[in-house]
Formats: sequence, C-alpha cells, structure tokens
Amino acid sequence: MLTTFQRFRELDFAYQVLAALYLCERMYPNYELFHQVTGFGDPKPLRGALNACWDWSWQGKKVKVNFARWQEKVDDVTPSEHGHDMLGVYPAMDACTAISIMLEGFLDSSAADLVSVAKVSQAGVAKFLELTEGAELDAEGRQQLVREHELAVYEIDVQQALLDFLEAMQRSGDKPTQLMVRQLQEMVVTEGISNIGMERDSES
Repeated sequence: MLTTFQRFRELDFAYQVLAALYLCERMYPNYELFHQVTGFGDPKPLRGALNACWDWSWQGKKVKVNFARWQEKVDDVTPSEHGHDMLGVYPAMDACTAISIMLEGFLDSSAADLVSVAKVSQAGVAKFLELTEGAELDAEGRQQLVREHELAVYEIDVQQALLDFLEAMQRSGDKPTQLMVRQLQEMVVTEGISNIGMERDSES
C-alpha cells in the first residue's frame, strides 16, 4: 500500500497541481477567520492567487500568471506568531505557507514542493490538536490524540478521497479540464469546512 504522500508523487504534475490547489483551498478559510477576528492582513492576495492558479491549472500558457508576484503578495500578509497571542495565528500561517510553497512549485515545476502542501495541511491539523485538546497531555498522549482524533483521521480521509478522484481522472487519459476544476471547487465548497474544522464562508 502506497502512503498518501507516495500516491501524491505518483500523479502527473498536472494532477499534482490540482491536488495542491484543493488542499490550499481547504486551508484558506483559516486565514479568512483569523483576519476577521484580528483585523490583521488581507485575504485578497490569497484569494487572488488561488483564483489565478485555478484558471492556470486547466488553461496553462493561455493565461499568464506571475507566480513570483503572487508569492510576494501572500508573503506580505503572512502573520507571525510574535504579536498574536491566539491559536488562530498558526492555521492562518499554515494557509499562507501552503499557498507560498504551492506557488514556488508552480514556478519551478517542482513536484516536491507540491507534496509539501499535503504535509503542511496534515501537520497543521496535528499542531492545532496539540495546542487545543492536547495542551494538558504528555508527549505520548498527544501522539495518540493526533493519531486517533476525528479531525486528524478526516484529514487523511479527505486527502485519500482527493487522490482517488484524481487518479481515476488521470487513468482516463484526460488532461485537466475546466469541468474537472469546477468539480473540485464544488467539492471544497460542499465539504463546507477547513482542514481544522472551521466553517467555510459560503462566498469564499
């Protein structure tokens, strides 16, 4: 049995692009909520980068996307744990980090960067659990929590289901299409929550 990350690496680059986008899209609401609560930053660069990349994912060179410029814009609104005494800063940072890593992967055509997006999402769930329900547990208890908690299990399930969908599409021999991209975007919206269980704004 291949692990989630191994399956991710086995995808063609065009499908790795879609997987990374999907996972970044699931993390985006965490930043949006952090912004609403603190007033820090601006979700628009993250939203703009995601929209531009979704368009590029099926149109390719027909659309010009300045990945490096989008990366700068995302980096400019990335919060730091210093000065933000609240748990929400970490999922917000993860959302920015994942989008920045993804843009780097698109810029360099690097599959390793795109696999890192899946790792950031899983690690973000683990950190969130450790800082909330695991705060009073010892190291062993935290490890068990991260292994067994429904949010952590659900994160793996979502990534596996996403890979099932993309592997089936790849086997059909199709290149990513606008319809496929819309299906993925609808899947994110229908799911309705971020990777740490935050409700998604219906307009996002």
